[in-house]
Formats: sequence, structure tokens, C-alpha cells
Amino acid sequence: MTFGGFRSMRFGVLLAPLIGLFGCKPPAPVADAPSKPIAVRTVAVAAQQIRHTTSQPATLQAYYRAEIEARVSGYVQELKVDIGDTVQSGDILAVIHIPEMQKQREIVKARINLFRAQEKQAQAGLELAAANVKSAEAKLAQAKSEATVTEASLAAAEAEFSRTKDLVDRQSLESRVLDEVRKKRDSELARRAAVESAVLAAEADVNVAKAKQTSAQTNVTAAQAESEIAQRQLEELDVMVDYATVKAPLTGIVTDRAIDPGDLVRLDTADEPLLVISQVDRLRVHIPVPEVDAAHVDHGDQVTLTFPSFPAEQEIKTTVTRTAGNLDPRTRTMLVEAELANPDGKFLPGMFGSARIALSTQVAANMLPARAVRFDENGAAYVYLLDENDTVEIIQVATGIDDGQRIEIVSGVQAGERVIDANLKRFSSGQKVSVLN
Repeated sequence: MTFGGFRSMRFGVLLAPLIGLFGCKPPAPVADAPSKPIAVRTVAVAAQQIRHTTSQPATLQAYYRAEIEARVSGYVQELKVDIGDTVQSGDILAVIHIPEMQKQREIVKARINLFRAQEKQAQAGLELAAANVKSAEAKLAQAKSEATVTEASLAAAEAEFSRTKDLVDRQSLESRVLDEVRKKRDSELARRAAVESAVLAAEADVNVAKAKQTSAQTNVTAAQAESEIAQRQLEELDVMVDYATVKAPLTGIVTDRAIDPGDLVRLDTADEPLLVISQVDRLRVHIPVPEVDAAHVDHGDQVTLTFPSFPAEQEIKTTVTRTAGNLDPRTRTMLVEAELANPDGKFLPGMFGSARIALSTQVAANMLPARAVRFDENGAAYVYLLDENDTVEIIQVATGIDDGQRIEIVSGVQAGERVIDANLKRFSSGQKVSVLN
């Protein structure tokens, strides 16, 4: 310790008893001056027309997805594709060996040949029956012609008999002449009866021939029907045989395969499809929209897509192409669909992302700049409301749309009311501030 310091300490020791002796006291502390109000800037709650947006999960789906199942039973004879292969519509994917069906087809073809022969036979019988009808009709015409001649001859014989009888009655001729004329007349009567019988017989023959013709026509129709049935059976078998050659129903990529060469394929017993073809050059984006927003989604609304698989990618813009038009009773959401071009195959069916839909409906809302809304440690939103005396009141608010720059105030404050704008200080209810603007 220095000498000077030692001397000062001794002076302090000697001075203390003197202060006590003369009754001197230390000076009283000076009271703090009143604090000056904090200067703040304010912003008013503004009613604005805004377009709602809804952000929902999005899932990519193949534009078309065809599950190919077996239509015939047999063994996989040949498999021409594998997963990842690109196929065109109509390309052969696999061939199924079906020897039993091939044999059935040969049997049906033989049956068709038999029915065709029976059809020709029935047609020949029909032609013969038609010829018989014509022959019977000709005989009937001949019999009717003979009947006409007989009627004329009988009329002449009757006239001669009457004239001869008159002469005999006048005794101009002998009675034996009348007997000869009577015999001639009776002969013509008998001839007429015979001709009438012949006409009746000819008419009966015509009816019989026509009946046989009808029967022959029925035989032809039946034979043709049997041939037609067999032909349709052959066509049905041909269709089933065609199913043995499995073809691609659309252009796309083979995304699943469940068969190998030599596998037994059974009709209607497969637990999973043989192959799956997906069209991926264009994808469907499935977006489940909750009930509160579903009624406001329209065709053409803008959709902004982001995918975690491509974090560096910019937002992808598309539009709503179709809506389901009803809510799923299990989730209370409506399916909204957009389309996404995928010419290079970068996006895969099943990818998960986020979709933000800008709803076409505009509504009036109370808005504040995002910087004027505070949040506590629990995430609850509040604002510093100023009354006409520039006194602060902490007001809890419910928020809605947040686009990063503006926040919708659903409840808590009204349009036109002032709140403290961005400020680093904290305020308490009842605190006075100084407004700069």
C-alpha cells in the first residue's frame, strides 16, 4: 500500500467520530424522474377483398393405370416385357398356352361343316318341294281345263236331249233315237263327275305339296340356325383364344409384374394382376380438400405444387381440372384433381407433396401486416391495440390467411382500429405510448 493511500485511510477513520459527534446525516437519495412514453408507429386494421388459399397434401397418380388379369387358363408360354419397360398400345406382353381351347375350336369348326352340309341338304329338299308344288298346280290347272271342256260337252248333250225329246213327243222321231241321245247325255254327266273328282284331287295334291314345301323351308331355317349358332360359338372361342395373347391396352410403362414363364394362370382365381401398365407421361394430382374449403374450389383455380423429393425445384404451377363433387363420408374431404405434364418421367406415381390452391372466391377480410401481429410462447396471436388516448391494451386475436406479408384477423379487432406496428419493445395493458404517425 502506498503512503498516500495510508494517509487517506487514517483521515477517514478520524473523520467518522466527528460526524457522529455533531449529528450530521448522509444526503437523502434523489427520486427517479417519470419515464418518457415510448414512441411507436401504428397501423390500422384494413378491410380488404382477398382470395382464400388452401394448402393440402397432394399425391401423384398415373394418368391411367391398367391392371391386366387373366381371361383364360393356361401356362405362360412367353413373357416379352419386364418392369420398367415402355410399351405401346397393342404391343404383345405375354403369350399363354391353351391347347384345350385350340382342340375345342377344331371341334366347333367340324360341327359347322356338318351343319353346312345339312343346310345344303335341306335347301335341296326345299327346291324339290317347290317343284312338286308347281307340278301339282299344273295338274290342277289341267283338271280345271278338262272340267271346262266337260261342262261345254254336257251343255251340248243337254240341248240335244231336249230337242230330240221334243221331236219324239211330236212323233217326228222314233223313241229309240231319244234313248241314244239320253245315253250320250248321261255319259257327259258321268264325265263331268269324274273331272270334278280329278280337280278336287289335284287341289289336294297342291295343298300337300305346299305343306311339304313349308316343312322343307322349316328344315332349311333350322339348319341355318344351327350353322349360325356353331359359327357364333367359333367366334366366341376365337375371342378367348385372342385373350391368350396378352396385349397392352395403353401406352405406358410396366410398373408391376406377377408372372414368370411357365407359371400356371387360372381364370378368375388370380389374387393379383398379371401385369400393371401405367401412363406416366402425364400425371394426375389428387388433393383432398376439407369441407370448409371444398365448396369454393372451381375448375381453373391455380394450384402451386411443391415436392420434398425435389427441394431445390421451383414451385410448379398448374390448375384444377376436375372435382369429385361430393365429400368422402370417412374423411369429410372432397377429391380435387389437377394434371401435371411429365414428359421426362421425373415425377413418379405415388410421390407425396403439398398443393396450395388459390380459390377463385374473393371475400372481405380484416387484414394486418404480418409484422404487427405477435405470438406468445404457446403460439397464440395477439396485438397491441391503442385507444383514443394512445393507451395500450393487449388483445388476443384469431388469425386466418397468412401469405407471409399480411395476416387475416378473424376476430379480436375491427376494421379501422389502430394497433402498434413492428416494435422490438414489449408493452403492457394500460401503458401510455407516443404515436409518431
